[in-house]
Amino acid sequence: QVQLVESGGGLVQAGGSLRLSCAASGSIFSINAMGWYRQAPGKQRELVADITRGGSTDYADSVKGRFTISRDNAKNTVYLQMNSLKPEDTAVYYCTYSDYRFRSWGQGTQVTVSS
Repeated sequence: QVQLVESGGGLVQAGGSLRLSCAASGSIFSINAMGWYRQAPGKQRELVADITRGGSTDYADSVKGRFTISRDNAKNTVYLQMNSLKPEDTAVYYCTYSDYRFRSWGQGTQVTVSS
């Protein structure tokens, strides 16, 4: 299995920025993808952004142009830079790791954007 430790959530005003980090450890396969999902109260968990080890990225339409995902392969760490935050970005953000064997999830970090 792969263990994921997230950090960087918090409370920010609308228009502000936050940076989430997630470090992976354990049985990491050389070909993998890491990313971020989020879940707001009463809503389904949704993809925010993901990135392959080679650097290919995918973003939800709602965050394109505002969020940037990146990773440091040497540190097995993925980052999510969130700019121009909106109240509708408020959610628990979950880090995820996946390869051909399984998908692992972090414990989640709360992001709250006040209006």
